[in-house]
Parts: sequence; C-alpha cells; structure tokens
Amino acid sequence: MTRPPFDPPSAAEVSVVAAQLGRPARGVIGIAARCRCGNPTVVATAPRLDDGTPFPTLYYLSHPAATSSVSTLEATGVMAELTGQLVTDDGLADGYRAAHASYLADRDSVEAVAEIAGFSAGGMPDRIKCLHALVAHALAAGPGVNPIGDLALARASWSPERCECAEPGSAR
Repeated sequence: MTRPPFDPPSAAEVSVVAAQLGRPARGVIGIAARCRCGNPTVVATAPRLDDGTPFPTLYYLSHPAATSSVSTLEATGVMAELTGQLVTDDGLADGYRAAHASYLADRDSVEAVAEIAGFSAGGMPDRIKCLHALVAHALAAGPGVNPIGDLALARASWSPERCECAEPGSAR
C-alpha cells in the first residue's frame, strides 16, 4: 500500500496545530490539508499514539475557523438531515461506504492497528456521527472521495478558498 500524500510536519507546524487546538498536539505524523496561507487545516494522526493508545481518527480537522463552522452545522441539525439522505439515496450511501474503505486503506497504509480494524471515523460507513472527521477526510483526500464531507463542506460558512488564520502576514 502507498502512504497517503501528506507532508511530514515541521516542529513549527506542530506548534501551530497545538495553538489551533488549544492543547498539545498528539501523534501528528503529517499535514494532510493546508490553508491558502500554508497553515495546517487537517493533520494526519498516527493510528497508535506514543503512549500506545489506538487512535482511529487519521484525519483531524485543526483549523479553528473550519472547526467552528462545522460545529455550527452539527448544532443546526445537518447530521440528521444528511443521515436521512443516506437512507433514501443509494448512490450517496454507496459513495459513503467507498469513503469508509478509502479511509481505512489510508490509515492502514500508515499502520495497521488490530484494536481499530474496520473502524474509520465520523460514523462511516452507515451513519453520521462527526462532521468534523468527515470534512477533514474530504479536505485531505480531495473532492469526490467522501460525499458527506463534500456536502458538509459545501454548506459550511468556512471555505478552504479563503484564509481566516490569525497569523500575521497570512494571505486573506
């Protein structure tokens, strides 16, 4: 298997991620998507953390503006709405199951961890549990890989097309 295409993080980038999260960044093995200004938007996290804990969430949304926007979607019932669409739209459901398989393949290409085998993130493949994880996957993998992440991203007030970083000198 080929490792997913993400850049290894620099110490400075891990520091940016820690500032974005408001806590130490754990297990960061790559930057899977970036803001227009270059700051991390999605981090790739090791499937097993340094302390041995299995961690199923390979793609983790770190950008504060993106996280806030997706939180608003979750709070306004978008998860329930999209879950309803999964039940009625066979094409969407098939795409979501394919996204689950893609996610597992990406994570297993980094490290196969028996305790989390078959478990991806965000509720895949049958339900929607966390739009943050699904949007992170969509941003990391690109359009068309995670249809629920794509739909959520299209409805979010945040866009990867504009910078909302608080860093001085960021391209806005």
